[in-house]
Amino acid sequence: MLLVLVILSTLAAIIYPNMAKHGLRARTTTTKMQIQVLRTALSQFEMDNDHYPQGRNGLLELVQRPRDSKNWRGPYLEKKVVPKDAWGHEFIYECPGKHSPESYDIISLGPDGIEGTPDDIASWLPDN
Repeated sequence: MLLVLVILSTLAAIIYPNMAKHGLRARTTTTKMQIQVLRTALSQFEMDNDHYPQGRNGLLELVQRPRDSKNWRGPYLEKKVVPKDAWGHEFIYECPGKHSPESYDIISLGPDGIEGTPDDIASWLPDN
């Protein structure tokens, strides 16, 4: 019985870290896909309104008609809700963007939930 427990513990010690890596990779991929969906919706908004939504709460304009908009044809997101990233954090949106001053920045704080750390996922980075 003790031998079986030792074997199971050893297998768990080997398998669990690999499973955790796959979970992180899946969440990262999901968040990158969500950023792509937001980028597409922002492009549609910009085509209709000749500008991107302004300010940090601009993503709400993808699902709620802004007061000053004459050509809004939304909602621009399928579920009529601004998605959160795979860790349950709201995306940070800035327009004009610090990294993309001609358009916008979208940032996911990643698993640690802290802005400016290496696990952040951002629209201006090459893989996103």
